[in-house]
Amino acid sequence: MRRKPAPGHPVTRAQRIRRFVLPPTVSHADIVKFGSDDAFRLTTYTLIQVAGRLHAIREAFGRAIDVTGSQWAVLIGTAARQQTEGVSIRALADYIHLAPTHVTTEVGRLIRKGLLRKRANKKDRRGVLVQLSPKSEAALVGLTPLVRRINDVLFQDISRREFETMTKFLAVFVLNTEYAAAELRRIKRQQDVG
Repeated sequence: MRRKPAPGHPVTRAQRIRRFVLPPTVSHADIVKFGSDDAFRLTTYTLIQVAGRLHAIREAFGRAIDVTGSQWAVLIGTAARQQTEGVSIRALADYIHLAPTHVTTEVGRLIRKGLLRKRANKKDRRGVLVQLSPKSEAALVGLTPLVRRINDVLFQDISRREFETMTKFLAVFVLNTEYAAAELRRIKRQQDVG
């Protein structure tokens, strides 16, 4: 506890300088070190920076074939999941981590551009299956050298073990971000009611 100077005594420089110490913004015991969450905050800032750069890269890939970044994700996701029959909107949305309604909108736009085809899903008559068109197949093949070059730069100096660890971490973390967003919505509803 800091002492107040006695009346009539000058205030020292040390007493004038007050250092604010932010309480830890996380309480997870495995993350807080020596009462500090500094490493956690630096990691969070880094994740945000990485997310922004990955978004910019995805947008650049899309621009290269005259589509948006979201449309690029839909095309590349379709290519990875269509097999011989096509991929459902739900399966595609789950794979590329976009909302099904957003994927449906982008699929419609890509169909109008001649980059996707859709047909009825014989297993689920309410749904549709989407596939790449020959036009988008050619565009993706043509862009693959650039995509491979950028991905190789992104993951240079990362070992298989580090990649596997990151993959496991992100599988848990993406769910945690969903739970955190839900918790924020719940708190907002309580505040709105209260």
